[in-house]
Amino acid sequence: MAAASVGRTCSGLKKGSVFRAGVIHPPARQRGGNVVTTKKLPEIAIVRAYEISKDDRGYRVLVDRLWPRGLKKEDLPIDQWEKDLAPSTELRKWFGHRAEHWTEFKKRYRQELRSRPEAVEKLLKIAARRRVLLVFGARDEEHNHALVLREFLQVKRKATSRE
Repeated sequence: MAAASVGRTCSGLKKGSVFRAGVIHPPARQRGGNVVTTKKLPEIAIVRAYEISKDDRGYRVLVDRLWPRGLKKEDLPIDQWEKDLAPSTELRKWFGHRAEHWTEFKKRYRQELRSRPEAVEKLLKIAARRRVLLVFGARDEEHNHALVLREFLQVKRKATSRE
């Protein structure tokens, strides 16, 4: 009886789903004549250094060039401090977390990230296997480099998964 269920489609499921060996398999995407299975990649999240806890799951990477003010190194639960992914000192000082510089800051910071492919690839390899938390110290949660970095990594990861 189990052999009869192998490879048959199931009614009431998403079109293209297949029931094999007691497991429902989601439909595969069709691209250029090749079948590509969809795989959900681990999340890339951001969290302020002052709000992170030891219970936050994932690989925690501090992405600031400077250590967050007022925090002792032993009080910040991080797995890695990746200064190469932070904006340059010149760009950080120019931006100064002024909202009117936000659009230009994003553009310049993405240019800097493109010039650091080793650090970006290193983090993307980790993000392919597990959840990554980008830890930052800025007060402004709407205008900070961690947001730009997360978006950059997600776009880069999506582009490389298509190749």
